[in-house]
Amino acid sequence: MKNYMLDNISIGTDIEEISRFEGKNLEGDKIFLNKIYTTKELDYCFKNAQSAQHLCARFCAKEAVVKALSGLGIKDIFYKDIEITNRTDGYPIVIIKKYPELKVKISLSHCKTYATATTIVQKK
Repeated sequence: MKNYMLDNISIGTDIEEISRFEGKNLEGDKIFLNKIYTTKELDYCFKNAQSAQHLCARFCAKEAVVKALSGLGIKDIFYKDIEITNRTDGYPIVIIKKYPELKVKISLSHCKTYATATTIVQKK
């Protein structure tokens, strides 16, 4: 049987309490929010009534991506370099302009108190 190495694939996951993001707003938390999120992400999160859930899920997604990239030896990335957006059908996608050659799949979920994200990254 042939031994297949998966050195070009890495996974990452994260879970956070939504309460960490409750009450965040664009005026009072501008420095924090602009350090983590892109303008497009902030527009998406704050147009929803449950903005804390969306902020938390996207934070988890960014953390999961950073963990997966670290597993591939990529460590020169910041949260704002990673954009979590949605396809027209609502499915979340990851955009990393610094590394367009990477294939990234992501799954986001949340309930009343927690948000989580899991990602798989493949280096071509």
